[in-house]
Amino acid sequence: MPIYEYECTACSHAFEEWQKISDPPVRKCPKCGKRKVERVISATAFTLKGGGWYKDLYSSSKKGGGSSDGGGSSTTSSSESSGSSKAAASAE
Repeated sequence: MPIYEYECTACSHAFEEWQKISDPPVRKCPKCGKRKVERVISATAFTLKGGGWYKDLYSSSKKGGGSSDGGGSSTTSSSESSGSSKAAASAE
């Protein structure tokens, strides 16, 4: 069952309710008893994980199936190693 968030516009009391999708929305505030309750839209905790899912809903534009994360880190490590060898050569 989904958890719905509500907030009373009269007393600013925020609360959550476990409800079926088919249940009618809460209208009465449990704190002040006034009928000034509105449903609050909030972010979900649903996250897609794994190699087959994309956060931005778009696949990589590169062909060949390589991920952009792997290519960038190897370039960075090779430039770091060449930079460290240059530093070592200048120190000698």
